[in-house]
Formats: sequence, C-alpha cells, structure tokens
Amino acid sequence: MPDTSPAARQRGRRLLREAFERLQAELPTSVGQRVRALRHPRLLVVRVPVAILLIIGGLLSFLPVLGLWMLPAGLLLLALDVPTLRPVVARGAIRVLDAWARLRARASRRR
Repeated sequence: MPDTSPAARQRGRRLLREAFERLQAELPTSVGQRVRALRHPRLLVVRVPVAILLIIGGLLSFLPVLGLWMLPAGLLLLALDVPTLRPVVARGAIRVLDAWARLRARASRRR
C-alpha cells in the first residue's frame, strides 16, 4: 500500500517537479514551453485527455506514426493529477534522464 502521508505526497511532488524540469531542459525550447504550459493547474481539462491519448499512442507504438516515447510522456502528465503515480513515475523518469546523460557523456568522450 502506498504511503499517503503529507510528507510522502510532498516528496512525490518534489520528485515530479525535478523530473519535469530535467526533461524540459533536454527538450527543444518550443516543446519545453508547451510542456510547461500543460503543467499549469488550470489546464487539467486539457492535460488529462492529452495524457490518456499519449498513453494509448505509446501502447500502439507498433503502428508507423506512433512511438514508444508517448507512453512515458503521457504517464508524466497523468502523474501531475494522480498522486499515487507521482513518486513511481518521477523516479522512473529521473533514472531514464540519468541514463540519457551518461550515454551523451560517453558519446562525447569518444569523439
């Protein structure tokens, strides 16, 4: 059973904020601005359907137009509004971003 104490909820929010900030730093500026806009609390009615569509698109990634990248993007957006998802999704996103940074560093050392 997930920890639902106020401290755990705050920790989940902080982890998710860190994951979004790191992701936005990796994205092109125009995309990062759109992600930042979607994080605004008033855009809940837009964010949840977009998140669900991204998750469905990620599950259908075997189709030519859709990609697996859509699944984690949708989960990150959905985690903004589903507190039990926050810590799990945020930790996963941070791990992936750490691995991405290590790959880029290794590639730059090879040059």
